[in-house]
Amino acid sequence: MDVNRPAASEAPRRVTILGSTGSVGCNTVDLIARAPDRFAVEALTANRNVALLAEQARRLGARLAVVADPGSYGALKAALAGSGIEAAAGEAGLIAAGERPADWVMAAIVGFAGLPPTLAAARRGATIALANKEAMVCAGGVLLDAVRRGGACLLPVDSEHNAIFQCLDQGNRDAVERLILTASGGPFRTWSLEQMAHASPAQALAHPNWDMGAKISIDSATMMNKGLELIEAHHLFDMPGERIDIVVHPQSVIHSMVSYSDGSVVAQLGDQDMRVPIAHALAWPRRMQTTAARLDFAKLSALTFEAPDEVRFPALRLARETLEIGGAAPIILNAANEIAVERYLVSEIRFLDIVRIVENVVQQLTGSGRSGQAPDRFEDIQAVDARARAVTRQVCGVGR
Repeated sequence: MDVNRPAASEAPRRVTILGSTGSVGCNTVDLIARAPDRFAVEALTANRNVALLAEQARRLGARLAVVADPGSYGALKAALAGSGIEAAAGEAGLIAAGERPADWVMAAIVGFAGLPPTLAAARRGATIALANKEAMVCAGGVLLDAVRRGGACLLPVDSEHNAIFQCLDQGNRDAVERLILTASGGPFRTWSLEQMAHASPAQALAHPNWDMGAKISIDSATMMNKGLELIEAHHLFDMPGERIDIVVHPQSVIHSMVSYSDGSVVAQLGDQDMRVPIAHALAWPRRMQTTAARLDFAKLSALTFEAPDEVRFPALRLARETLEIGGAAPIILNAANEIAVERYLVSEIRFLDIVRIVENVVQQLTGSGRSGQAPDRFEDIQAVDARARAVTRQVCGVGR
């Protein structure tokens, strides 16, 4: 991954947080609030959580607050009355937030919805902290091209990709043999297929190590998140899929590793606290203090590793196959997964149906196993995404 190293500055870094009320967004807000002299907030966005968005905007002195749901605009306007903070809503408002003159933009809107404002930030040359893996999965080439053309800087925030970024010796990229993504295994790591067949949303949401939002928690339970991360790593680090390994590491202490040609393996370790990778991106190229727990190696339990079971967790196999198919296939994979997870969370389908449905849709829409060239315009990506969502709803029985 190419990065443009900015010159360190003592002036406050002006920041925008796309998705400030989600898990990553709230952790970013916490870090900024603890260092008010180092940061100034340009814009914050949320999906529907007007109360928290308004509270964050007032607390951080944001210039703009945007709610994605147009129907919530009135409530946001009222909540910000007298504050001098500008309010906006809808996709146009999100894109406007990405276009605002912030030096640093946290891209933490979950799913495909985060792509347009992230592209807007890239096109104007911002430093983008990418926590939205779906944007890279669906539009890796388009997003990276926008970063290059705009002179932007892209920093990975997912704990696994941030770990690889920290472990990469940028001056010796030719010596990299493999990237190794670690996975906790999720809440069903030791469950049988029969047990998983009856898993409730509440059980799937109960991640053993991380406190995350609903969508990524379900993705962790199916291990689709690791499949999406594999595709993201392929784009971020220009690494073929066959040189990206996945290993289950239940303790989630090692966040990922890089293997080199001399036999060395460099790993990044830390507590299960998203403030660590966020802080790395927020202060980069420097580092900043966090209140994350420090590892005590004398008290640390054994670190264990195991190969992922692709029979019980077929999302890993499907993601690799999708990456190999290429073209529009990753867009279809992501769109189908978003709809299937949505349907599972409202108990319209069962847990094991999620990946079955996604695979069904990928097979339907990629035909003979080829899906043509990857779309190179956002409008074309959006059209593929919309088609895949419609087909997935039909497969799920929603019919719209």
